[in-house]
Amino acid sequence: MELDIQCEEMNPSRWAELLSTMKSCKTIRLDDCNLSSSNCEDLCSIINMNPSLTELKLNNNELGDAGMEYLCKGLLMPSCSLQKLWLEYCELTGDIVEALNVALQSKPTLKELSLSNNTLGDTAVKQLCRGLVEASCNLELLHLENCGITSDSCREISAVLSNKSSLIDLSVGDNKIGDSGLALLCQGLMHPNCKIQKLWLWDCDLTSASCKDLSRLLSTKETLTEISLIDNNLRDSGMEMLCQALKDPKSKLQELWIRECGLTTACCKAISSALSVNKHLKVLHMGENKLGDAGVELMCEGLLHPSCNIQSLWLGNCDLTAACCATLGTVMATKQCLTELDLSYNSLEDEGVRKICEALRNPSCNVQQLILYDIFWSSEVDDELRALEESKPEVKIIS
Repeated sequence: MELDIQCEEMNPSRWAELLSTMKSCKTIRLDDCNLSSSNCEDLCSIINMNPSLTELKLNNNELGDAGMEYLCKGLLMPSCSLQKLWLEYCELTGDIVEALNVALQSKPTLKELSLSNNTLGDTAVKQLCRGLVEASCNLELLHLENCGITSDSCREISAVLSNKSSLIDLSVGDNKIGDSGLALLCQGLMHPNCKIQKLWLWDCDLTSASCKDLSRLLSTKETLTEISLIDNNLRDSGMEMLCQALKDPKSKLQELWIRECGLTTACCKAISSALSVNKHLKVLHMGENKLGDAGVELMCEGLLHPSCNIQSLWLGNCDLTAACCATLGTVMATKQCLTELDLSYNSLEDEGVRKICEALRNPSCNVQQLILYDIFWSSEVDDELRALEESKPEVKIIS
């Protein structure tokens, strides 16, 4: 049984009703339900009496350190078989780590731990990582976004990566680790024991200086399939290094999130070259970069190459106009692998939208989701879009 409730105020009678249900649940998700530490005392009992409970997600609740203490007591119970514990935005501090580490030592079943958006700080994160290295659990997912981490914690996080071959999903986004922190992380990421698949490093104060290490990672770590570098100032020089890595036959990356990275038309030839060689990349998020029409025209040369297998392409707010839409339409009509396209926040106007519509009508076009937020068009074009959706019900136009 699964209990999944979001955004609900918990009064005592409703909570008592749910407690009865929780006794037989395998999954409990209570996101943004106005829970407090007192509710965690009850949840501790549920963890103890329900050995089938494997997933507990309590994001966006003011549990506080006192609530976490109760949950850790539950984790220590021999009957507890919890595999997934998500506590994002729970007003936790670094003081909870000592109790958590004690619980981790006795809990070999735990596979996912998310503590994102809690004010842990470097000292606590270092302590947590040392506990994770010693713990017997085969942790697969560790999320520590916006936890007040700096480069000071990165050596310890790196040690987790090199010691826990089970860890395949790491997110440390929205932490100011900088280039020096990334260099330390890469020591663990490059270790032969590390089998990382998903790596999120968004808004980490990285610059083009980090791209040398990132390029080496992309071209040698064949397990890595998804990386997010959103909102880092990589600039064209950094992107060109990443593109060189993407051309390496060892690169198996499938998703690249590189929105708002200070890119311009100047790096688009390198992107095009990588797209024409890399057959693994399926998702490319390039929004909020000043690529311009000329840049997208260059990218389309790579997108049209037979080796390119892009399925999802995001080009929102990239300074595009109607001038590049005919070429984008050719990509849409030619590449049947392309199923999702985002062109939001660009000045396409009626002319550009009509060119995109023309491509959508092509029987060879397989685009199923077209995203066009904040693009202004006339009522005539609006009628054309509605008619197009009626004639091709499999196409969803989001605006």
